[in-house]
Amino acid sequence: MKQCENTSDLWDVRRSTNIAARLSTCAQTWDLVIAGGGITGAGIAREAARRGLRVLLVERQDFAWGTSSRSSKMVHGGLRYIAQGDIKTTLHSVRERERLMREAPGLVDQMPYIMPHYKGRFPGPKIFGLLLMVYDFLAGKRYRKFHNATELSKMLPGLATEGLLGGTEFADAVTDDSRLVMRVLHEAIRDGAEVINYAAVAGVERSDGKVSAVHITDELTGERITLSTNAVVNATGAWADVLRAQEGEQAQIRPARGSHIVLSAEKLPVPVSLTVLHPQDQRPIFVYPWEGRTVVGTTDLDHPDTSNTEATMTQQELDYLLALLAHQYPDAHITSNDVISSWAGVRPLVSSGALNPSKEKRDHSIWDDQGLVTVSGGKLTTFRLIALDVLNTAKAYLPDMPDQDDDAAVLAPADTSHPRFSVLTPQQQRRLGGHYGSDLNQLLAEAEENELSEVPGSCALWAELRWAAAHESVVHLDDLLLRRTRIGLLVEDGGMIFEDRIRAICQPLLAWSDTQWQQEALRYREIWHQHYSLPVGETSTTVQPALVRTA
Repeated sequence: MKQCENTSDLWDVRRSTNIAARLSTCAQTWDLVIAGGGITGAGIAREAARRGLRVLLVERQDFAWGTSSRSSKMVHGGLRYIAQGDIKTTLHSVRERERLMREAPGLVDQMPYIMPHYKGRFPGPKIFGLLLMVYDFLAGKRYRKFHNATELSKMLPGLATEGLLGGTEFADAVTDDSRLVMRVLHEAIRDGAEVINYAAVAGVERSDGKVSAVHITDELTGERITLSTNAVVNATGAWADVLRAQEGEQAQIRPARGSHIVLSAEKLPVPVSLTVLHPQDQRPIFVYPWEGRTVVGTTDLDHPDTSNTEATMTQQELDYLLALLAHQYPDAHITSNDVISSWAGVRPLVSSGALNPSKEKRDHSIWDDQGLVTVSGGKLTTFRLIALDVLNTAKAYLPDMPDQDDDAAVLAPADTSHPRFSVLTPQQQRRLGGHYGSDLNQLLAEAEENELSEVPGSCALWAELRWAAAHESVVHLDDLLLRRTRIGLLVEDGGMIFEDRIRAICQPLLAWSDTQWQQEALRYREIWHQHYSLPVGETSTTVQPALVRTA
């Protein structure tokens, strides 16, 4: 059922600055209010809305602003969980990986991974091969194969060859994490969900001990409204303890920061995702192709700062990643001058008191505080299963929630009916179909004649900027360049080398005056240089062993 009058399949040109007016035509009582607009919150909204619930999702910042735009972009099955004896988590993850590749080709795509083996280093080909036998068995497919040293050197030119025995190939998948969030949110909206960015759950009210209302603050105007609801889902990830603390609950989350750097594919060409062990602590790091660039990451550090600010890669982390490249690609001579951009994300680990954050469990946990249902932890890959678990917990407060096929598709097929689709290259057809699904037809219809070309340095088309500015609740320029599209991560100077063309496309759609554009451009440049470029500070000479991967 639709919960608001005149609910559209698309967002308005601009996010309403008055959420009270926006919600005035909506249900008097919401079945479910979700705090958090990352992949977990989006998945919950999608599954709840398809069941006919009256669903409102609010996000304190922008959609996918936190972890869900700053992950390693990998949809993986959790290979290392097998070694830890957690076959169940691996099984669920592998099955969800295969499902997403079927439902969203072009957005979630299979990617070959290779683990090089060197003499005297663990793991050797035999042990790793046995692990992959189990991995492939759980997937129901055989992806694994071994390449000898000669074959591997041809596949990966420049790779260090001293002591090289060969490499084992397997498969996982890669995605654009923030576009995945947007596609899931679009599906939720079509089923009746209301979603609003720059609005935060500030607290809950209770009646007879159970949640009965929720306080929401408009982060753009400071306005606060109170809405009746049967339950609240706290899906704020690394920030989940903030809302629970208001209820007197003990902290459970251990935020961990993972950082990545982006290089040109010409400087470091890799056709597959390379999994290599760091020479200083033997921790696995990924070097992989993404959106026409090469990405290196990730680190894993405790990040106790849960303020509403951007995470930033430190000089220590940069040095650590560059040291890996110097060891594994010694002839490439990669320095900080070759870094196009960086990103740092904060992952919510459920704390068990482990000394090292990488030793914390990676599965999700759910806490039910009498109608305030909190979920945190888990993997991007299993967001659908997490959503089903949350709804199963919340069902106690939603007695009229109808049953639904838990195996129903999350994402609708792409609409490729527009005549312009045929003029795209096969690669563009696949990518756009995956990124925009049933919205692709309208995206192509609205594109100007010269906007079906790629933004230099990225795989994105200029038409994607127009679409996002017109239909995806863009409030700030960073929403557009860092999350709706990934131009800010892929193009030099955060994409602002093309400022004039970006402005010509987007300023009229966003109804920004010349003064507003200048303010937004200045704001974006400050954010990009502080949080997505090179860190500011003196070079660190010591690498701490805690700098390990989170994926």
